[in-house]
Amino acid sequence: MSRTLFLSPPSFDGFDGGAGARYQARREVTSYWYPTWLAQPAALTPNSKLMDCAPHNIDLAKCLAEAKNFDHVIINTSTPSLKNDCKVAEAIKAQKPDTKIGFVGAHTMVLPTETLKASPAIDWVGRKEFDFTCKEVAEDRDLATIAGLSYKNKDGKIIHNPEREMISDMDTLPWVADVYKRDLEIEKYFIGYLQHPYVSMYTGRGCPAQCSFCLWPQTIGGHKYRVRSPQNVADEMAYMKKIFPQVREFFFDDDTFTANLPRAREIAKKLGPLGVDWSCNSRANLDYDTIKSFKDNGLRLFLVGYESGNDETLTRIKKGVTTDEMRRFTKDCHKAGVVIHGTFILGLPVETKETIEQTINFAKELDVFSLQVSLAAPYPGTELYEQAKLNGWFVKKDKGDILHADGLQQSTLEYPGASKEEIFEAVDRFYRTYYLRPKPILRIIKTMLEDKDVMVRRCREGYEFFKSLSQRKNDLAAARAAA
Repeated sequence: MSRTLFLSPPSFDGFDGGAGARYQARREVTSYWYPTWLAQPAALTPNSKLMDCAPHNIDLAKCLAEAKNFDHVIINTSTPSLKNDCKVAEAIKAQKPDTKIGFVGAHTMVLPTETLKASPAIDWVGRKEFDFTCKEVAEDRDLATIAGLSYKNKDGKIIHNPEREMISDMDTLPWVADVYKRDLEIEKYFIGYLQHPYVSMYTGRGCPAQCSFCLWPQTIGGHKYRVRSPQNVADEMAYMKKIFPQVREFFFDDDTFTANLPRAREIAKKLGPLGVDWSCNSRANLDYDTIKSFKDNGLRLFLVGYESGNDETLTRIKKGVTTDEMRRFTKDCHKAGVVIHGTFILGLPVETKETIEQTINFAKELDVFSLQVSLAAPYPGTELYEQAKLNGWFVKKDKGDILHADGLQQSTLEYPGASKEEIFEAVDRFYRTYYLRPKPILRIIKTMLEDKDVMVRRCREGYEFFKSLSQRKNDLAAARAAA
């Protein structure tokens, strides 16, 4: 078994490469998700190491010095980071030409040929679920024999091997806990709405929802929710509690943890006796009794994708939930004492100035504890991407150009009723309109007064937040000047 480095390479300052399900970008405040999609194959592969550069402040020089020690380097890439990741791969190859380099991620699954052509340093790419693909590469098997892999042969010809079957029994995968413990400093990982330090993990893959914009269910994870058994999840949670006594919150990063409610309820019952705080992604369609039962067994927060306050938009993106259902769910969460972090997207088909205002007002009506406002990101492989191509919504010829030079998202789509500048500017206005109200301000102050560490953290996040809004204004001014 050759030595294998699983690498999330250095990139933009503050770039969150782990946020694969929705978008990769710099956030308004320091935010880093765990590189679980690399930790999982690392847990399968002996003689491996996981290196997550951005949160650990590892620059290119340190990255290259470490890469010298490995025979294989497997890089998790994405549409916005591909150019940067190719440069890193080329630097690794330049210092040690016999290093075998593979790229994995949603981008490689959708565009394997284009990814291989992006750089001569890339030897192979993984398609769909790549856990066992990576393991077999690390075993020095002939690339021609490995399912789910595309590669360049000796003549430079690109070969696409047969597909690999999706993993049906998720309990066969090893826990990621030991890889986290061995290779990561968990205190380096921050998410603004989660207690610090936190740990995130997957209890299943895939999502039955059909949201047209969401990346991983349409590429790697699939639309069937394949899950670990409740006992397997509870056992790893108990183990994580033991090896990470400092952790204040555990987050289940499944696209929709509540998609299988009987199983979610069973897991909750097993978590209750552990006495841990936990949070998860949920659709806004649970009833009060379910919400309350989760709360009674340690649930602290739901991460909820509301996306839009316009029902026609919600239908158009196949969200499967109406604004009335969202209102009822949110009211029940408030009643049960469950915190909500809501996410909204501007620039979804076919945004207008009126629908933007409708979404901002809807968010203020819901009055969740915190929110995130994103720009629609049409990744290759998604229905949104195909719609944008068909209807001519893309702003630029380079459809993968979805970030500004500073790593912040930029508007890549525009419509007859809303220009790219109007959509981009609305993000700043959305945040200011929402947070600069008495209720959110008082909520934030209350949490700061209750905990000194939270006070220090919120002060830092406040500085970063307003700095990012200033950068957005600069980006908008530069774009207008260039036009």
